[in-house]
Amino acid sequence: GIVPLIAETGGLNAMIIDSTALPEQVVSDVVTSAFRSAGQRCSALRLLVLQEDVADRILDMLKGAMDALVVGDPLDIRADVGPVIDEPARDKLEAYRQSVKARWLHTIATPANGLFVAPTIIELDRIEDLKQEWFGPILHVARWKAGALDDTIGRVNASGFGLTMGLHSRIAGASERVRQLAKAGNLYVNRTMIGAVVGSQPFGGEGLSGTGPKAGGPHYVTRFATERVTTIDTT
Repeated sequence: GIVPLIAETGGLNAMIIDSTALPEQVVSDVVTSAFRSAGQRCSALRLLVLQEDVADRILDMLKGAMDALVVGDPLDIRADVGPVIDEPARDKLEAYRQSVKARWLHTIATPANGLFVAPTIIELDRIEDLKQEWFGPILHVARWKAGALDDTIGRVNASGFGLTMGLHSRIAGASERVRQLAKAGNLYVNRTMIGAVVGSQPFGGEGLSGTGPKAGGPHYVTRFATERVTTIDTT
C-alpha cells in the first residue's frame, strides 16, 4: 500500500541568550549542542543569538571551552568531537568554512588525517545571513538588542525552519514569551538542545523541518494505522 510519510528534517536551530543567563551554563550547553556528535544531529545548535550586553563575555568563555575540546577518534575516551559521516560531507563543510574564513571568531586544531572538521564559530551581521543548514560542528553567532526579544524570535521564525529552539534566561516571562511565539517543534529552556528522550520528550518539527506527529508523542502510533468504519442497517 501507500506508506504514510512522516518526515523529520534539519533546521536552522537557534539558541537565544539574554543578559540574565548564567554564562557558565550557557557555555556548557552551547558546546554540547553545537559540537558534540560533530554537530551531526538534526537538533544541533546552528545559530547562537546573544544579547549584545553579554555577547563579548560569553564568546570569550566559549572560546576557552572550545580550546579544551579534543578532536579525534571516538573510540578514544579522551575525544570530545569525532569525524563527520563521510568524505563528501567533510569536503562540503570545509569548503564552506574556507569561504567565510574572514568571519571566523574561533576555531581549533584537528588531526591531519581523517574525516574531521574543525569546530568553528562564524560571526554573522544579521540572523537572516544564515540561509541553510551546515550539518557539522559549525556555529554561527549573531547579536540582538535588549528589548527586542519579540523581533528576534520573529526573525528566527522567518527562516521557515522549525525543528528546535533554545532559550537561556532567568526571567520566567521571557520563557513564556518565547513559548508563545516560537515556531519550533521543540523548545529547550536552560538546557542543551540535543538528546530528546522518545516517550518522555516527544520530538519533531514543523514548517520546513517536519511533517506529521512527533516521534514518541501520543498520536505517533495511530498515524501508521488506517481507520475503517462498518455501518450496519438497523432500521
